[in-house]
Amino acid sequence: QVRLAESGGGSVQAGNSLTLSCEASEPSFSDYVVAWFRQAPGKEREFVGCISRGGTVTEYADSVKGRFRISRDNAQKTVWLRISNLKPEDTAVYYCAGYVGVTGEVSRAIGRYRYWGQGTQVTASS
Repeated sequence: QVRLAESGGGSVQAGNSLTLSCEASEPSFSDYVVAWFRQAPGKEREFVGCISRGGTVTEYADSVKGRFRISRDNAQKTVWLRISNLKPEDTAVYYCAGYVGVTGEVSRAIGRYRYWGQGTQVTASS
């Protein structure tokens, strides 16, 4: 069973950038589709973006497209979420999640993701 651990969150002034990391415990991480979700206070957890197991396919929520970028290095067992031009509405706890998928597969469905990290807080102040 893979364990996921997020890091890199913090308090950042709006307009700046931040990179979150999601590190896995197992080399089999290369078999996993990985997504980032976020949950703001009082709101449901929402999809942010995802990346296929080989890193060739990515998808993003419309609300973050063009500002967020997901990448991965399977040798380092790590997926990154680069957030550019942070906005106050980006304030949330960010979670990475994964499931074993096939080549080229991605999913926005929260129910597909079996393994979750504990989350990292991102706060963007205006």
